Amino acid sequence: MKDEQESVARARFAAERRDPATVDPGLLDPVPFDYAGRSIGIVIETEEFTHICPMTGLPDFGHIRIEYEPDALIVELKSLKYYLTQYRNVGIFYEHVVLHVLDHLVAATRPRRMRIDYTVRPRGGIGSTVSASYPQD
Repeated sequence: MKDEQESVARARFAAERRDPATVDPGLLDPVPFDYAGRSIGIVIETEEFTHICPMTGLPDFGHIRIEYEPDALIVELKSLKYYLTQYRNVGIFYEHVVLHVLDHLVAATRPRRMRIDYTVRPRGGIGSTVSASYPQD
């Protein structure tokens, strides 16, 4: 009986999960940085980032921190919020989501440098922080 219930739960979670390819980077709205050529550091943080574990279907919640030095473009914050919200039902490992977000943001804004840190809240007593940067260290 327990195995049958687990199979039903896994099937339901699988049906609810979306593929990472469904995340639309077109929602990111790059806007001109009026001080192109000048050095500035920008840090964007949210405590409300979430996605789905592709193995269990359980949600992962965490803190995402985006730090970047723009060149000619910056990302408009409302568009970033809508972009990040798309991950809510996406089945993706947290090690992959960091690179997925980084690739989309770099393509949209072409920064001088960018770093993303994602601290996943503990589930089952285990928490984790994953980092990725551009250009690659």
